Amino acid sequence: MRRREFIRLVVSSAVTLSQMDARAQQSSPVIGILGSSTARDYSPMIAAFRKGLSEAGYLEGKNVGFEYAWADDH
Repeated sequence: MRRREFIRLVVSSAVTLSQMDARAQQSSPVIGILGSSTARDYSPMIAAFRKGLSEAGYLEGKNVGFEYAWADDH
């Protein structure tokens, strides 16, 4: 009985790890944008950056994500 339990544990661990690896490969890249002032100050640059990414085939929310952090001049 101990041998069967060990084999069951090994097989279930392998299945779990392979599922985790498959989920990790499906995640899309995230671009972090950090600014020392306000979002309004960076809006022209971010718009141009997004346009360039879309021309290269990257669309926000579809195959790339953005995360923003603004210091608001503090």
